[in-house]
Amino acid sequence: RIPTEDYQVGDTVRAIILRVDPDAKGPSVILSRSSGKFVEALFRLEVSEIADGVVEIMGISRDPGYRAKLAVRTANENVDPVGACVGTRGARVGAVVNELHGEKMDIIVWSEDPAQFISSALSPADVVSVTVLPGLSKACRVIVPDDQLSLAIGKEGQNARLAAKLTGWKIDIKSLSQMNEALAKQAEEAAQAE
Repeated sequence: RIPTEDYQVGDTVRAIILRVDPDAKGPSVILSRSSGKFVEALFRLEVSEIADGVVEIMGISRDPGYRAKLAVRTANENVDPVGACVGTRGARVGAVVNELHGEKMDIIVWSEDPAQFISSALSPADVVSVTVLPGLSKACRVIVPDDQLSLAIGKEGQNARLAAKLTGWKIDIKSLSQMNEALAKQAEEAAQAE
């Protein structure tokens, strides 16, 4: 269940069936409202383009009850995948948010280019650059403007954590001034070594 929700006897609850466990006393049906699959099912109900396969959900990362990030794409160049999910005046995403009792939704366009995908995943923060770190498996350094650092990281690291989970990349976020200081220090150390 979503940690922010409280149920009473007789409440109608929408959920997704995760699994059915056969038991000697009778089968148990395990439901979930906190699974990413539940968000996917809600969007499939609300967005006809997803149900028809025109828009495809490429990934979901979620902090149930607080925020979710959804990556979508389409092969049809006449369809805006984010616009289709948001709907007219936010009606479609609004219906999903209402079902999830106000959980914030970030819908981004999926990209094969890791730098572009990571940059989008860190929204609403602006990104100056994304550098893939050599030798490390799926790790990158992201540079953001000084005034965007706390927004990129998010409250208690939530935005960065959800972006990392969505993209599958380890993301090191630095501000522009932090990066400039680090580069100046490296140049100074290199000059002293000579």
